Parts: sequence; structure tokens; C-alpha cells
Amino acid sequence: MREHDLPHDPLQPGETPLDSGAQHSVGEAKTVPAPDISAAIRDRMDPLKAGLIAFTAYVIWGLSTIFYKFLAFADPSEIVLHRAVWSVPTLAVILLAASKWKEALGVLADRRALLILAATSVLIAANWWTFIFAINAGKILSVSLGYFINPLMNVAVGVFIAHERFGKMRLLAVSLAGLGVINQVIAVGQIPVIGLFLAASFTLYGYIRKTIKMDGRVGQFWETVIIAIPSILYLGYEFSQGHGHFFEGPRQAILLMLAGPMTVAPLLLFIIGARGVSFATLGVLQFVAPTLQFITGLAYGEAFSWSYAITFALIWLGLGVFVWDLVLYARKMKRSSSADKV
Repeated sequence: MREHDLPHDPLQPGETPLDSGAQHSVGEAKTVPAPDISAAIRDRMDPLKAGLIAFTAYVIWGLSTIFYKFLAFADPSEIVLHRAVWSVPTLAVILLAASKWKEALGVLADRRALLILAATSVLIAANWWTFIFAINAGKILSVSLGYFINPLMNVAVGVFIAHERFGKMRLLAVSLAGLGVINQVIAVGQIPVIGLFLAASFTLYGYIRKTIKMDGRVGQFWETVIIAIPSILYLGYEFSQGHGHFFEGPRQAILLMLAGPMTVAPLLLFIIGARGVSFATLGVLQFVAPTLQFITGLAYGEAFSWSYAITFALIWLGLGVFVWDLVLYARKMKRSSSADKV
């Protein structure tokens, strides 16, 4: 496997493949069609094997809620700090194995890239904190709701902020999701703050990250370094005051250390798997994670009323429209490619 065959800016959970395909600056009005993965790259990995690897990545993302339940002995802030600290050595080893250290060090000379990564590191840290807080507060269904909304919010940002042109089906998908949120406010009597914040923070994160072209592993490495530096200082202070759970016993220490690999492992699996499957396949696979989160929330006995069911039904209907549009787009690109060969 040659490293330059891998995607330079891999999808994160909730980002749509078609969104990832366009590298554009903030405010750019031009729509850039998403390039398909070349047949030459797909031929180097069996599509079924690649699909299973990518599927595994989304399964880990989806079931990570169970792992963070085991970390309930610590508060969300401590978990996020350890998540960043232990992600750094994990990513450092991955960059070394991928011969990406030269590229990673080159980022230090790019002031604009560092400023953007500083901004995205704040967003991803806030997203992590909210994610973990929701899990340990018994609100996994809210997490699932957020990551179901996320792809549709990406479309909304493309239409209303980036002024990209999308078809009626995508606008319909966003409208249905909007109705789901309105139902949550009116029928359930509450604004889905956690779900909306998770979706909004991750959408904004992806939108800003796309203003720089950078290997996903390199970008995540520097984001975690930026978070880890103050994290180490704060954890050191907490330990000196007799706080924190790292030194309470081997179980606590191991679980907190595993937060790093749990963050990095699905990203690495995704990068490997994404090089062998189509964008349309990835577009469908991205809903595996929130579906598993939804099932996990029900398994933990979280309340699920009829009003809540209507909210999810509207959002799922919107996602169905979105996926169908994605399939039609893939077919169109395939026919176009076949016509070009003739």
C-alpha cells in the first residue's frame, strides 16, 4: 500500500463523502464536483475487504458509547484531557509508520494552517466533551440524534453559507430534518441542545478543516497536540492537588490511556477502508455509527416516547431521501464515466 494513494482529508463521522470531495475556501460560491476514487486505486484492494474495514471503523465509532460508560468514574473534562494526551503518542507512531513526519513538521512553517488547526482543536474538544457528558448523563439517544442530523446539516451549510447549488431532493432532506427538530421543540417541549450542538460543532469543524488541504492523520495529530499541551499542565496540577483518577488503580489508568487508541483506531481503519470503496458506499456506511448509538441508548433503558419517535422518523425520512439522492448521483457518475470510455 502506497501512502499517497490514501485520501488526503478523510471523512469524519457525519461528514458526507460528497462534501469531502470538494476542497474550497470559506465563502466560495463555486460548487466543485466530488471526484470518484479511481479504478486503479480500488483495484489494489478487494472492495468487499475494504468495505468491511470501513464498516468496522463505523462500528467502533458507534459502540464507543459503551467504552465511555466504563469511564463514568471520571468527569467528562478529565476524560477529554486524557483522550487528547494519549492520542498524541498513538498518532505519532502512525505518522512514523506512514512516513508522514516530514509532512507533519512542515505544518509548523504554515502560520495559517496552525491558526486554523487551533480553531478546529477547540471545536473538536468541545464536541468530545459534549459527547462524553451526554453518554455518562444517560443521553445516548441525544448523541445519536446529533449524528443523524450531522450529514443534513452539512448540506444546509453548503446551501446557505457556501452558496452551493443542490437539487430539490437534498433541500427536501434538510427540510424534513428541520421538521424533526421543530417537533422535538413543540411536542417534546425541549430544544435538543445536545444533538444540535454535536451536529453543529462537527459540521463547523469539518467546514473549517476543508479550508486547508492536509492529510487527515497529520491534521488530527496537531489538533491533539494543541489540546494535549494545556491538558498535561492541568492534569499535573490536578494530580498535585490530590485530584484525578489516573493513580487510583491500574483499571482506571488503563481505561483512561485507552481513550487515545479508541479515538485514533477507527480513523486509521477508515483511511484504509475508504481507498477501496465508492463514495456512495461510504455515504451509506456513515449512518452505521448513529444507528448503533441509537440501539445502545435503548439497551441502556433511556426513555423513548412517541413524540421522540416522530422526531427520529422525520429525520430518518430525510436521511432516506438523502441516501437515495446519493445513489442517483453515483449512478449518474457511473454512466458518465462509461460514456467517456466509449
